[in-house]
Formats: sequence, C-alpha cells, structure tokens
Amino acid sequence: MANRPDREESSLTSQKRKIRSVLLAVAVALTASVSGLANQASGETVASLNASQIVADMGAGWNLGNQLEANTNGYPSETAWGQPTVTQALIDRVKAAGFKTIRIPVSYLRNIGPGPNYAINSAWLNRVQQVVDYAYSRGMYVLINMHGDGYKSVTGSWLICDAGDQATIKAKYQKVWQQIAYRFQGYNQHLILESMNEEFDGQYGNPTQPCYSNINAYNQIFVDTVRKTGGNNSSRWLLVAGWNTNIDYTAGNYGFVLPTDRYRSSSIPANERRIMLSVHYYSPWDFAGETSGTITQWGRGATNPSKKSTWGQEDYLDAQLKLMYNKFVTSGYPVVVGEYGSIDKTSFDSSNNRYRADFARAVVSTAKKYGAATVYWDNGHNGQYGFGLFDRRSNAVTQQGIISAIMSGLG
Repeated sequence: MANRPDREESSLTSQKRKIRSVLLAVAVALTASVSGLANQASGETVASLNASQIVADMGAGWNLGNQLEANTNGYPSETAWGQPTVTQALIDRVKAAGFKTIRIPVSYLRNIGPGPNYAINSAWLNRVQQVVDYAYSRGMYVLINMHGDGYKSVTGSWLICDAGDQATIKAKYQKVWQQIAYRFQGYNQHLILESMNEEFDGQYGNPTQPCYSNINAYNQIFVDTVRKTGGNNSSRWLLVAGWNTNIDYTAGNYGFVLPTDRYRSSSIPANERRIMLSVHYYSPWDFAGETSGTITQWGRGATNPSKKSTWGQEDYLDAQLKLMYNKFVTSGYPVVVGEYGSIDKTSFDSSNNRYRADFARAVVSTAKKYGAATVYWDNGHNGQYGFGLFDRRSNAVTQQGIISAIMSGLG
C-alpha cells in the first residue's frame, strides 16, 4: 500500500495499526560549539516542580516523530523514513508556534554493541544529545525514550516482553539506560526520561502473562538504573507506561504495577512523587487513524452522522482521562498523553481539518481538566493520511488551525 504504518504497532482499544508517511543516514557528530552550549544549559538551576506545577509548565507538547526512531535494516537513521536532517531552525519554529515540550522518540537497535557492556554507538548517542540540545538549550521540556526497540516488526528489536531469555534482555536494558542516564545526568528538570514506548506482545487483546510482569520489571529496572547514576537523575521526573500505553490496561486491573522509587534523592519531600504515567490516545480509531474516507468528522459539531463514528466522542474521552486521574493523578503521579492526533482526510471531506482541530482541542482541554500534559503526534508527513503540523524542509506551519486549537485547549 502507499502508506506504511507510522510506528510499528499502536495502542488503543481499536486494535488497529497506525500509518507512517511514505518512507524512503545521516549520523551527525556532536560539534564542540554545540557541546559547549549544552554544557552551559545543563548547568542552569531550575527549581524542582511538583506534580501539578510541572504539568502546567510543560504546556503544549509536540512529537518529533519518524526521525530518531527511524531505521534502515535495524540501524537508526533520522533520514531513513524520508525526513530531512533535524535542524535547530525546525525546533525554533516549533517553539515559536507555542509548543513548550518536545518528545523525541529514539531507537537504538543495532547501534547497541555486544554484551556484557552493550555499548551504544558513540556517534549515535552524540547525535541524540545534539537534537535534545536543540530544544533544551531553548528552555523547552524534552522527553526522550526507547522507542522502536520493543517492536517485533522492527529489524534489530530486542526488548521483547514474551521472548525467552529475559535475563539477557533485562541486562541489556539496564546497561543501555545506564549509558543514556550518565550522558544526561547534568541536565536539569527540563529533561524527562521515558522508559519505553507501546511495549506489549504485539497481539491486540487483553494483556498476557508473563509479558506484563516483564514490562513491570523493565519499568523498575529503568527507575533504579537512572536514579543510581546520580546527579540530577536522582530527582528527575521519570515517565513509565503500562501495557501498550493503553489507558484501560494501565488504570484497570490488568496487571500494571507502579515501580518503586527507593533510590531517589532524599531532598525530595516524602509526600511528592517523581514518576509520571504515559498513555496514548487515538480514539476513535476510525476517525483518528484508519486510512479510509468513511469517518472524517468528530465531536458534537459534526454535521453528517454517516461520517461520524458511533463511539469515542467527548464523553468517552472524558471517561478515559478520568480513569487516569482517579488512579494516578489523585495519588500525586502526573499523566502524560505522550501521543494523540488524527490523520488528514481532507481528500475525502474538505471539512475534515475542522474536526481534527476539534479533536485536538478536546484532548488538550480534557487532559488539563484531569491534570495531564499532552504531546501531539507529528510524523512529518503532510497531505493525505499525514499527522504533520509543519513542513520539516521549509519549517513552515502547515496546520495552523490545529495548532491554534491545541493552544486554545490549554485555556
């Protein structure tokens, strides 16, 4: 088909797959001047924020999707899926549009060496740091994760929760996160580390064991490993996820276990947390991600019932985020909707962008109501089935209506 799935498997009760733009490496070494800028920025002091404060301060978020998680034959390459090399100018444009947080999905895959050290390719880690610095040096919040390493459909993947040799997988996971954490230990609280992305067994349906127990174990290894590297990592906000970042499977009784945080800094008040919960939101899937022209409208403003899904409207969105609020936010654990959005179907319905904007505004405003931050999924693709808000070659805004809706959703 013309469009491939946009990240190998999606969360959500729709049990479908998302789309990636039409895909076609440049590893750029960290320059001395940028390194100096990063060191200068990382030395800045920022007051530690509690749960409600950091969610408010993160503001509107945006994903640099289909870049540092892209790969060719298992080797990460930011241009592998048809995007240009990431530039400072692009990140500056994103900030100028009103976004305060950038999530940078990162894959490591075959850039991880053999055991027992599992050394990350230095040029790749340097490039990851350089892209982080594009946003971090501008005072933005930056989220980095381990993105494609847990997808069975990705060449070179290894963080597989139902694979046989879990001892080896867990040792590798620990070593890789240890290296990442040491690299960024001097960065202030504007850097948030995320344990994994949409981790599950690849089969849609209820979570299975021992796969879910292994996901819980990965989260615990992540928290312990990052904390033990010291520096600002001892008090940094850390982001963890349940089964496939699915709200029901995280907030419900399906086996999710919050990691303990016993190695965190003693300077953190006992009644405060430093762990966040990650979920993704693409419901209803037939509007947000299904590659057909059948469902193009959403919400109470829809004018054609035949083009509106029979589920997943405002009431469902409210109930889903209320689940996370009741389970986690009320106990001091912030929630981050690390991905949400809807694809462009204007080729089927010229009014589609209006409903895409309505959807984005509703996700942001409902998340704010329930104490959650939001990060829009942008896969860099504009046009039919694209999630893009910007043209990454010209840095021009392509969907001002959606961006304005996001900002208005914050109130």
